[in-house]
Amino acid sequence: MKFTGEYRIPAPRQRVWEALNDPEILRQAIPGCEEMKRIGDNAYEARVMAKVGPVRARFTGQVRLEDLNPPESYRLVGEGKGGAAGFARGGARVSLEEVDGGTLLRYEADAEVGGKLAQLGSRLIQGTAKKMADDFFGRFSEIVSREVAPEAAPPPPPPPPAPAPLTARPAFWIVLAAVVLLLLWWLLR
Repeated sequence: MKFTGEYRIPAPRQRVWEALNDPEILRQAIPGCEEMKRIGDNAYEARVMAKVGPVRARFTGQVRLEDLNPPESYRLVGEGKGGAAGFARGGARVSLEEVDGGTLLRYEADAEVGGKLAQLGSRLIQGTAKKMADDFFGRFSEIVSREVAPEAAPPPPPPPPAPAPLTARPAFWIVLAAVVLLLLWWLLR
């Protein structure tokens, strides 16, 4: 199953990149997210309670971030399991583009689902995935916008130069973002 999407986030690209790699922001933004933790270099695990049609289950997913190009793009690869509900595995390419008034986030994903999830049919899964993605990006955008708003309120001089990319923890943050997006894809397909 393949799907794509794009969302405009009213914050600078560097801030969006940092937020996509902040496990606490991601935990708050992912619908039903109960836990996020690092399990290795560029690898994360998350636990999410989700409902896809009549199937309600706790999903555990692992994601790896690859092809990191801060703050522009990365690729995530992962898999998730929901016990009897089934499994999902796949990947996605995520890119951030500076646009007037913020950042345009685009993703292209493909996934494979099995178990009860696969029996629900692609229409229901894609509809649920779209709703979950919209919920995630709506929450994410709200959180990031709240943090950026105080910075936008001061005088109108040009903003200070963007901070240098995270060098001490870039993989950690990228992996967390990947986990979130991959879990959304898995649950929504």
